[in-house]
Amino acid sequence: MNEYVCNSYKTDPRPRLDRLTALLHGLAPAFDVLRPDADTGSGALPSGEADHALHLHLLTSGEARLRMAGAPVRQVSAPAVVVCRADRAVVPEIVEPGALVSVRARFGGPAAPLLMEEFGAVLVVPLDDADGALAQVVVLIATEIAAPRCGQPALLERAGDILFIGLLRHLIAHPRTDGGLFGGLADARIARALVAMHSAPAHGWTLERLADEAGMSRTAFAQRFRQIMHCPPGAYLGRLRLAIARRALDSGASLKRAAGLCGYSGPATLSRALAQSRRRAA
Repeated sequence: MNEYVCNSYKTDPRPRLDRLTALLHGLAPAFDVLRPDADTGSGALPSGEADHALHLHLLTSGEARLRMAGAPVRQVSAPAVVVCRADRAVVPEIVEPGALVSVRARFGGPAAPLLMEEFGAVLVVPLDDADGALAQVVVLIATEIAAPRCGQPALLERAGDILFIGLLRHLIAHPRTDGGLFGGLADARIARALVAMHSAPAHGWTLERLADEAGMSRTAFAQRFRQIMHCPPGAYLGRLRLAIARRALDSGASLKRAAGLCGYSGPATLSRALAQSRRRAA
């Protein structure tokens, strides 16, 4: 049984986590930093990987060209981070000599599907406009790859964590749209409700309790949540709970055990929810 599935979520919503820590707990990320190819200068990241992974291309100098199926060629100048889904991978082509390092971010937690929805299009983050800490960790990774020293594997593993946290901080501070996950986390009141659900999805959340978490009336909270997240609070919580249930079942849990982990009243209720989800996806 996956220990993350069993132990990360409790029915007691306390202690409270901040908005980013709660999301990270629900993502369970892991990172691989790839060495650049000797000929192209880029990390070799295959396309068509599992759905719940991102590719982060770190361009520290020079220029690169992005080729994407069905989209115009896009020119990128350093310093920048290019983020794309692993199942729609884009490998930048070096235009001018420079340094390009690639990082694979894999997500093993139930919030992964919610995150992946935010990256339908390739994202380019110019580091000149980003927080200085994000630029510093990009330089750290590139420097370590160029001149490896003892302890490099451990350093790169931790640098991947710091890189991803810096990227999420940037996206929360500068959401690309008014809605979606990052837009919700950028809204102080909606973020409190999201933290509550991410921290304890099996808890008996009701519209009234979530509105109290947000410090809003029921009506105002329901309207604001739907406006930003593009779905009602109950639907968002249901998607999160189903993702937890699927992870538990994939890890070998019984239907009864999975139902208990994600807040369903029993295996029959969970079974119906899973069947309804499959019909909607068909």
